[in-house]
Amino acid sequence: MIRHAPGYLATLVAAVLVFVFIAYPLGSVLLESFVVSKPMSVFELREMTRDALDRMDPTDREKTVRRWVATAKPKARMAAIAAALKLIGEEVPWDRKAPFDDQIADAEAAVAALGPDKRARFEEQLPISIVMLHKRIPLAFKIKKRLSQEEFDRLRTGANESFGLTHYLSIFEEPRLQKAARNSIFLSLITCLITTFVAYVLAYGVNRRAVPMPNLVRYGTLTPLVSPPVMIATAAILLFGRNGVVTKEFLDGTLGWIDAKETNLYGLGGVIVAQVFSFLPPAFIILDNVLSKHDGRVEEAAASQGASPWQVFTRVSLPLSVPGLRRTVILVFILAMTDFGNPLVIGKDLPNLAGVLYNEIIGFQNTELSAALAVWMIVPALSIYFLLEGIGRRKRYDTGDSGGGPPELPVPLPAKVMIAVVAVAVLSLIAVLYGTIFLASFIKIWGVDNSLTITHYTTGSAVAGFVSEYHGVGVVWESVKVAVIAAPLGGLLALVIAYIVERVRPVGGNLLSFAALTPAILPGVIFGIGYIVAFNFPFGMKELALTGTRAILVLNLLFGHIYLGVLVGRAMLQRLDASVDEAAEILGASLIQRFTKVTLPMMRHAALLATLFVFVEAMTSLSAIVFLVSPGNDLAAKAILDEAVASYYGIASAMSVTMLLIVFSVMGAMWWFETRGPAWARMGARVTAAARA
Repeated sequence: MIRHAPGYLATLVAAVLVFVFIAYPLGSVLLESFVVSKPMSVFELREMTRDALDRMDPTDREKTVRRWVATAKPKARMAAIAAALKLIGEEVPWDRKAPFDDQIADAEAAVAALGPDKRARFEEQLPISIVMLHKRIPLAFKIKKRLSQEEFDRLRTGANESFGLTHYLSIFEEPRLQKAARNSIFLSLITCLITTFVAYVLAYGVNRRAVPMPNLVRYGTLTPLVSPPVMIATAAILLFGRNGVVTKEFLDGTLGWIDAKETNLYGLGGVIVAQVFSFLPPAFIILDNVLSKHDGRVEEAAASQGASPWQVFTRVSLPLSVPGLRRTVILVFILAMTDFGNPLVIGKDLPNLAGVLYNEIIGFQNTELSAALAVWMIVPALSIYFLLEGIGRRKRYDTGDSGGGPPELPVPLPAKVMIAVVAVAVLSLIAVLYGTIFLASFIKIWGVDNSLTITHYTTGSAVAGFVSEYHGVGVVWESVKVAVIAAPLGGLLALVIAYIVERVRPVGGNLLSFAALTPAILPGVIFGIGYIVAFNFPFGMKELALTGTRAILVLNLLFGHIYLGVLVGRAMLQRLDASVDEAAEILGASLIQRFTKVTLPMMRHAALLATLFVFVEAMTSLSAIVFLVSPGNDLAAKAILDEAVASYYGIASAMSVTMLLIVFSVMGAMWWFETRGPAWARMGARVTAAARA
């Protein structure tokens, strides 16, 4: 027992961290989706307001209430009269939907018509009615120190909370939500079909040597993976928008074929283009991995039996790719369903569920409805998942030993041409989009004043007529600060969890690993809303609140992206001989010594990869942190979205270019550190080789 105590302690600490910063927020957002706030009746409001007034100093209370009553405007007084009449058991004798001027006159007439007894009771209730309807918030803040958080919230909102399906049912009752849901499903289906097709064509061409310079195609396709959010949409607007170079300058101004104000990329087409190029890298990664593991001897055997190239592809290659195609479709569908950035920037009048959710949180702080919408967005993805899993679920896709490598069969010329055309088109458009962003960062006002300037990098207010809350690219360095904190902690924690699961092997270890992977399974918006709900008043303790701080950004980015490190770490540990760790234990090494001096050097590559992944995601992620930033703690991803939505493309482009340079510099530094760095840094490779031998 004493021997295993350090491992159990490490497991407990890791489990507590995962529970508090992953399971607790996700559970909180699910619970929040069932919370229904209903306005209190006038009788409940009166009792609550009386109780609050009783907590004030008597002298201050009398003076304050008298001032509030004396300064009540006619409209507020009219509403208070209606409430006071209800409190004394009288019906409101005028039309509450009539113009306010008419209602005010009718209210005064109704008061004048009261008998002496009812008039006395009415005068007694009127002051409390004015306070409970119009001064509850000032009253709540006056006595905030004497109230619990729950009492403060109830007094401020004047609502009772219960549980129900109201927010879930609203999607069937409100036309705006129905329209948004239809748009989201349609857009996601189109995007995932186009993206999956393009990604498969490129992955097939790279792995079957059907394109020249396959590494260029591979890395060029993956470039948007480290791009700032909505960068593709911004570049598309600069090229094909109302003031775009192609639409306005060339097709409209030079050729006169179109009216750029009417014919442009805004709307459904623009969103699809932006989403396809944004989600192409993860789709390509999945299919590239699947196709690279195909045993080419199976396809060669089919060809030797007389199958034509088309039959080999349709009956062997494509069926073997089905598991990867399933995962790709589901992944891209989820990404498209939860994408609000591209529709906001280039969709304009194209509402979707993610956009409605964004507006409800940012504009109205409606976390209950937003949580329900976030859960609803999972339903179509799950439906597609079970549908695809049901197709051919009894079939096997294993070719046995995959050591045969890719097939030596030549790809037919028509297929080569088609693949080459797709590859050239994709890489060319990516290059043009990136070049446009770089150029736009030095253009004063795109399409209006094309003179060169560097002011977008120095101050956001340097261009006359453009009033931006951001000054140059300074906010990018705020993102760097957060990423530099989150990345090493996230990389280390991921490897610790992997080590615990694979080497300590505690009871419930797989559950710990699954919990760490949960943020990768669920949409990012759920994780962001979960942090709002969970850490605004965590565990009922106001002192632990994290909202509005830099800590909540670091924690969200850290725990939201450790999953890759856990997966890579576990995979590497499963390939390493555990006897090395056991030998260190026999020689008296403690758990910490075994991890830091034996295992960690062997997992140097996994550690760098996990750290780099958290850093890149911390710099570029938008879906979760967009709800967590605050005026004092902003991030570049949110700033780029804000500037693009406001059409301040020069500043958004400058931020994007700066972010790209930083990310590529960090990636290059880590590559140098691993391959050509100091001798001690490369020690892990030698230890790993010895362990495998």
